Amino acid sequence: MKKLYTSVFCMLLCSCILTACNDKTPLSKLQKGSSSSDSSFRKLISSSLVSHRLSGFFSDSRRDHCTRLFTDAVEEAIAQNASISNPSIPSSNYTNGQQVALDPSWKYADHSAISSGTATIYLATSNRKGKIIGVNAGHGTSGGTAVKTLCHPDGSPKTTGGSTAEGAIQAIAVSSGMTFADGTPEPTVTLRMAQILKEKLLAEGYDVLMVRDGEDVQLDNVARTVLCNHVADCHIALHWDGDGLNYDKGCFYISVPDTLKSMEPVASHWQQHDALGEALVAGLRNIGATIYQNGHMSVDLTQTSYSTIPSVDVELGNAASDHSDSTLSQLADGLVQGLNQYSW
Repeated sequence: MKKLYTSVFCMLLCSCILTACNDKTPLSKLQKGSSSSDSSFRKLISSSLVSHRLSGFFSDSRRDHCTRLFTDAVEEAIAQNASISNPSIPSSNYTNGQQVALDPSWKYADHSAISSGTATIYLATSNRKGKIIGVNAGHGTSGGTAVKTLCHPDGSPKTTGGSTAEGAIQAIAVSSGMTFADGTPEPTVTLRMAQILKEKLLAEGYDVLMVRDGEDVQLDNVARTVLCNHVADCHIALHWDGDGLNYDKGCFYISVPDTLKSMEPVASHWQQHDALGEALVAGLRNIGATIYQNGHMSVDLTQTSYSTIPSVDVELGNAASDHSDSTLSQLADGLVQGLNQYSW
């Protein structure tokens, strides 16, 4: 009987493959984690089709049993396929300076409101580690405050306050950031920090995805996160805290609130986010940077709500902090040390 079951299942699989040959869905659409591929494949192996293929081999009851076994196995395979959340393209497939746009078929891409811009890939020239670091210079999107995106991919309300109030369903697509005590806009400093960090990462052998490579990029926080999800191995957003204090309170990372840890994709990735944040703060501590309290603050962010790779918002000080190139260079050294310590 076991041999018979095996033979029938093989015949059934071949039959479904032959049926697939007549399907009009382009192979390019049948990709890992693609909802379109899942629905197309479900159509090909529908219960009625399987049951029809088995008629003539078994009695009705045994045929129904085999149908359930086969379709259950396929559903399990589809579920495993859907769990592959980061089908990253290896960095070897990119060229230095290549522009990378948001693919509308990527998971959560349809949640973005501003997505016409591009990020830029930079490749290390020696001692390459085979890792792409997503460097996200916070803010810097013209028109970002005029539109909103869902705080969470499932449409649930925000669980903590911040730039968007607790209980809100939507958040500003990209906020404008704060202003330093000397009048410098935060987006100017985050960009300069990103440029300095990029050079140090490249020298260390990391490839870099510069999410914002100029004063303005037409990518909102959701688009930036989704780009990193599919291209980078981790996502580091650079910010300074707009706390209104007149003294430098130090560096910290934004950790995931307990109230958010049951929501996907956070539930599957929050430990990676926090581990990356802890490593980066440890690196900053090693170079003598001031660390705020225990090094983290729990806030419900759009970034980590949509992230499917290790992802963290690092706050490198506040409006009272020194943001000279020499200080930014030291901070970048600390972040690189932290990445080197991080367990990939």
